[in-house]
Amino acid sequence: MIMKEFFTAGISDTDPLISNAIDNEVRRQTNGLELIASENFVSEAVLQAMGTVFTNKYAEGYPGKRYYGGCEFADVVEQTAIDRAKQLFGAEHANVQPHSGAQANMAVLMTTLDHGDQILGMNLSHGGHLTHGHPLNFSGINYKVADYGVNKDTEQIDYDELQRIAEGSKPKLLICGASAYPRTIDFKRMGEIAQSVGAKVMADIAHIAGLVAVGLHPSPVPHCEFVTTTTHKTLRGPRGGLILSREEFAKNLDRSVFPGVQGGPLVHVIAAKAVSFGEALREDFKAYQQQIIDNASAMAETLSSSGLRLVSGGTDNHLLLVDVFMGGKGITGKAAEKALDDVQITVNKNTIPFDTNKPFVASGIRLGTPALTTRGMKEAEMKLIGEMIAAIIHEPESEDVKTRVRREVAEITAKFPMYPNRFKEKLNEAISAN
Repeated sequence: MIMKEFFTAGISDTDPLISNAIDNEVRRQTNGLELIASENFVSEAVLQAMGTVFTNKYAEGYPGKRYYGGCEFADVVEQTAIDRAKQLFGAEHANVQPHSGAQANMAVLMTTLDHGDQILGMNLSHGGHLTHGHPLNFSGINYKVADYGVNKDTEQIDYDELQRIAEGSKPKLLICGASAYPRTIDFKRMGEIAQSVGAKVMADIAHIAGLVAVGLHPSPVPHCEFVTTTTHKTLRGPRGGLILSREEFAKNLDRSVFPGVQGGPLVHVIAAKAVSFGEALREDFKAYQQQIIDNASAMAETLSSSGLRLVSGGTDNHLLLVDVFMGGKGITGKAAEKALDDVQITVNKNTIPFDTNKPFVASGIRLGTPALTTRGMKEAEMKLIGEMIAAIIHEPESEDVKTRVRREVAEITAKFPMYPNRFKEKLNEAISAN
């Protein structure tokens, strides 16, 4: 009842089907362990900003230059988000309107490229992203693509090999950044490689934006003409996108976003972005990001000591890529995802470099620590969770193991509730009423 009052007040009477789905999702997130590397839990303030009347407002254009009247307060919201994003990342220009990271990337490609131009991006199966040149994505359909990956022995980016590929393919745009790469990316070297072949660089830092913002991962901003990110992963904001660029590209970039790939901006989401950027500027946000890294390291150590192979041998950031197939000695990523889901540990199957299984089956799983760190969990909890994961992967059919892990999941989630302050208030209200 407490969760219903918090999340679905007013919906239950008008749309019980959707209200029930929301309640069930709250229970799933509350009672399970979210380890998907691209997910996080936003603050109550961010939730509140997304649920405001700004969702009613059309505001095509940019602050001070709108195509609709009544945008004076929308201008305050968007300009605040822009100013905070620039301060957070030390950027010359920021566009906060992209609805997603994919649309942010699309806008940059439209700004820098003509149809059929050459791009060079990281192979999806080696840790890249669909928008970096996958043949079924707009990036692969509209542009000529060359790709790079990781070294087969180290499973890390080989920058010398990347230099050779760049010299051979002569890209107009080099795309760097990844969705499943657990190591530090050398953006300075990326910039040097691009410059040597006359290319511009777009760094997609969707996964590591929070780490970059506080200086725990090298920043691409000094070395790249464009930087894109989502706002909902380590940055801990609402689902959406953000583009940073040098001032010389600002006018063309803004035109590519609107009217290039989008119409009216989502002002309520931009308000939530502004709130999350403000949170990221606080001193405690750096401690939070450091804890994300420490937690990932602790989990990596536990999984490795439990007999599981970590791609590249470990992690430098918030995510781990775990080889659960191990050359046929283990289980597929698909089977691992399902087995862990059965005990309320949520992960995603993921290809590993040089994978012999198809992407929908995969040989690995991807894990990330941002969401559990938000709940207050630290190294001790990561070790326990790592042991749970290893137990399930080693014995995925054992009902005894599943029963034990379900109990352990329930115990640990009870100690670290979501939105504890609000639930405490509602609980006290309920107690007082009785």
